[in-house]
Amino acid sequence: MIPLLWAVVVTFGPIGGDLPAREPQMASSGSSVALAFGAGKAIYVSVSTDGGKSFPNPVKVAQSKILPLNRHRGPRIAISGNTIVVTAVGGTKEAANAHSHGLPSDGDLWAWRSLDSGKTWSAGIRINDVAGAPTEGLHSLAADGKGNLLAAWLDKRAQGTRLYASRSTDHGLTWSKNVVVYESPEGTICQCCHPSASFTPDGQMLVMFRNWLDGSRDMYLARSRDGVHFSKPEKLGSGTWKLNACPMDGGGIAVTQDRIVTAWRRENEIFLANPGEKEVDLGKGIDVSIAAAANGVYAVWTAPDGLRAALPGKPPVLLAAKGTFPNVVGLPDGSALAAWEADGKIETRRLP
Repeated sequence: MIPLLWAVVVTFGPIGGDLPAREPQMASSGSSVALAFGAGKAIYVSVSTDGGKSFPNPVKVAQSKILPLNRHRGPRIAISGNTIVVTAVGGTKEAANAHSHGLPSDGDLWAWRSLDSGKTWSAGIRINDVAGAPTEGLHSLAADGKGNLLAAWLDKRAQGTRLYASRSTDHGLTWSKNVVVYESPEGTICQCCHPSASFTPDGQMLVMFRNWLDGSRDMYLARSRDGVHFSKPEKLGSGTWKLNACPMDGGGIAVTQDRIVTAWRRENEIFLANPGEKEVDLGKGIDVSIAAAANGVYAVWTAPDGLRAALPGKPPVLLAAKGTFPNVVGLPDGSALAAWEADGKIETRRLP
């Protein structure tokens, strides 16, 4: 039985009566928690001002003729000072190939800003400087709370798939020239796994991605001090995953004051790993999300028996009997908030 501790805080969707709410993502700053999700062809945001205890009705940010909302292809959100920034890939023409997954052939990565806690939103700003490069729809967004943001995405401006990034130093108003974070000597990184991005307390930028190297689909971490030059990526964990296919599953990064913790999937297991150290097996599952709070590091993922959560210093527990594509964010009181898809709705619950 699921304990009463996991009482539902809020539920969104379906939107417009029958449009399922998809791919929730959250960001927090002080007592504000901003939650973004997609429904139909539109992106929505709701901003809680009480640490996620309650949320107002969501506001439409933007819409696109084609808006990918499957396998981690939904919107991303970050809070930078008094500005909320949302990013998503959208386009106007559906790709015709058999493996397009409903993606746009002309997809671009767009950013929208709100200066009034999510009540109104700016027009979209295109981040990629080559049109149609991020057509796979997989990207990540991070902010340091001081005006600096980093967007990273799978890029197809040349043959194969590369990892690209762009930085903003003015709360998402303008974005830098795109730079290559990494290109595999084998011609492509893993083509369908979303990257993850984060900042360390001292301003270092981190990007994690799934590589394709020597027949393996393992996770790697690249670092940068200036958002232009990235280090040679380091492999995470001691094991490897020999696979001639794409698992369509990325992972996440949590940063505390003294360490970096990554979470990701290998085969049918979920792992935690500090860079340079052996990975820790959390159990069977897919689609893990991770966040840091004062109490420690939280992880939430989809397991065979439902959603599971790893709380600081405790073994994994059952969070919900069903749910997909969870996301988790740390809160000021040291706890965390989880959100996920279930029956066309977005549900959120507090984690102690």
